[in-house]
Amino acid sequence: MIFKNSAPPSLRLGLVVAQGVNPLEPSGRLDIELSERLHGVLSGGLSPQEDTYRSEIRDIFRNGSYKPTGRSKPASEYLLRAASEGTFPRINTLVDCCNYLSLSSLLPISIWDVEKAGTESFEFRLGRADESYIFNASGHAIMLKDLVVGCATFPDLSSRPIINGVKDSMGTKTDDGSLVVAAAVYAPMHDGPERSLEWVCSTFVDILCGTAPSASASFQIISSDATAHF
Repeated sequence: MIFKNSAPPSLRLGLVVAQGVNPLEPSGRLDIELSERLHGVLSGGLSPQEDTYRSEIRDIFRNGSYKPTGRSKPASEYLLRAASEGTFPRINTLVDCCNYLSLSSLLPISIWDVEKAGTESFEFRLGRADESYIFNASGHAIMLKDLVVGCATFPDLSSRPIINGVKDSMGTKTDDGSLVVAAAVYAPMHDGPERSLEWVCSTFVDILCGTAPSASASFQIISSDATAHF
C-alpha cells in the first residue's frame, strides 16, 4: 500500500495497516485499559496540559474556510464527551481499539476497510469545494472544503475522499467481516503530555495482531510531503 501526505505541514500522520484481522475477537488488554481510561475521565477529566493539547489538535484542522468548532470539531472530542457522560460506544474490537486510543491520546483517528476502498493507494490533502460524502446510515452528508481528508486514489489520477478527522465515510467503514484495514492518526508535530504518536500506533498494532492467529500489522509515521509504503 502507498500513503501520501499532501496535507498542510502542521499535520503528522500515524498510519497503521493490518491484514487477517478478526473484528469480533475480544481483547482482554483492550477491555482493561479502556475501563481504566474511562474511569479516569469520569473521575478527573482532563489536566490543564491535556486541555491545552486538545486545543492544539484543533489547530491542525484550521485550514482555509474550515473551522474545527461546534459540530465540526475533531471526533476525539465527541468521544471525550461520551466518556464523561458515561455513554462511550462499544462496537467491535477494531472500532473499540480505535476509539480507546483516540480517548487516551486525544488524537482523532480514522479506520477503514481497504477492500471497500477499491485501491491500495491513498492520499491526504485538503478537501475541495465540490466534495462531500455520506457519513451515517441516515444519509447525512459532510461538506469537505478545506478539511483534511484521506482519499482513495486511482491509476487515472482521480481521487475519492473516504475519511477525515471528524466523520468517516459510510462507504468504507469497517464491519464485522473486515479483514484488511488501515487507520490514520491525525497529530500535531509534537507529542501530547501523556501519550506519544508512536505509542498510539504501536498499541494499535499489538491489539490488532491479537485478534487472529494469522493477523499481521505494522505502522509508519510521516510528516507533510512524505510517502509511506507498506
